[in-house]
Amino acid sequence: MGDAAVGARSGSDGEEYRGRPVDAAAPASDGAVTVGSESDAAEDGTVTEHNQSAEQETGGPSQETKKPRSFWKELPILIGIALVLALLIKTFLVQAFSIPSDSMQDTLQRGDRVLVDKLTPWFGSEPDRGEVVVFHDPDDWLAGEPTAKPNALQKVLSWIGLMPSAEEKDLIKRVIGVGGDTVECEGTGPLKVNGHPLDEASYVYPGNTPCSYDDQGGQFKVTVPQGYIWVMGDHRQNSRDSRYNQTDRHHGMVPVKDVVGRAIVRAWPINRWGTLPVPDTFDQPGLGQQAAPSAAGALTVAPSGVALSAAVPVVLWRRGRGTKADTGHGTGTVATGGR
Repeated sequence: MGDAAVGARSGSDGEEYRGRPVDAAAPASDGAVTVGSESDAAEDGTVTEHNQSAEQETGGPSQETKKPRSFWKELPILIGIALVLALLIKTFLVQAFSIPSDSMQDTLQRGDRVLVDKLTPWFGSEPDRGEVVVFHDPDDWLAGEPTAKPNALQKVLSWIGLMPSAEEKDLIKRVIGVGGDTVECEGTGPLKVNGHPLDEASYVYPGNTPCSYDDQGGQFKVTVPQGYIWVMGDHRQNSRDSRYNQTDRHHGMVPVKDVVGRAIVRAWPINRWGTLPVPDTFDQPGLGQQAAPSAAGALTVAPSGVALSAAVPVVLWRRGRGTKADTGHGTGTVATGGR
């Protein structure tokens, strides 16, 4: 019976742990414990395997880290971006110009660098009295003037806006009159705009008179057409400006469309840095009150108005006569008109 008990116990153990590995080196009496430990290890192994998969999905240590691009490979890209930005700024925002002459002394000296605002004209802004503006040569004002010959590098730098333009035919002057203004000089001055004398002591070159007493253009009285400006240099006796170009196709005026922009800052040399504000004399009351249109200008509009006022009664009279003829009595006029 002892053997039968042992066999029954052995069969029960076999059913409980069937299919599970048993450590052959472990004692028979500890078999159940050994198998249980290995089962726990198997379960732990499953968890460990899952964690390894998660590390692969999240780019853990199993993946290679990307190496940063070298500085020398990025340098051409950075230079390209800088050049594009400089070109855009020069085209649409601000451009540097070099002063080649003495016609704007003492406001601007030969060799000064100025920054010109090119943005506001894009929003419909037009030059105003007192502003210093850069404009394209309207009609050979620079004829006979020497032109600089920059080298290839200077041409590239000026094209992208990193250096002032040396060969473009541009001029810089102060706006005195705008469309509709009457500007005049008599004797040595003062210069008058719409009958108001200007106090120009703050910007006209010391020793110069506001007006030049000569028969070459220094004595004048002009009315500026719409879409044009009248410009003069601050060094009055050393500036070939609107006064001395009245024989050109624009009669000395500068078309607004030829204006590059307003000079806003004197940027170089650094010891002459400063802004270029509009002088106070251009803010005096009444300066902007322009003369009334001439009789000739009024006649271009009056005939059409007179013709219209004369034609209306004639048309009504003819319509009334036609209605009476059709109906045979006057009351038909109302009926016909209503129809």
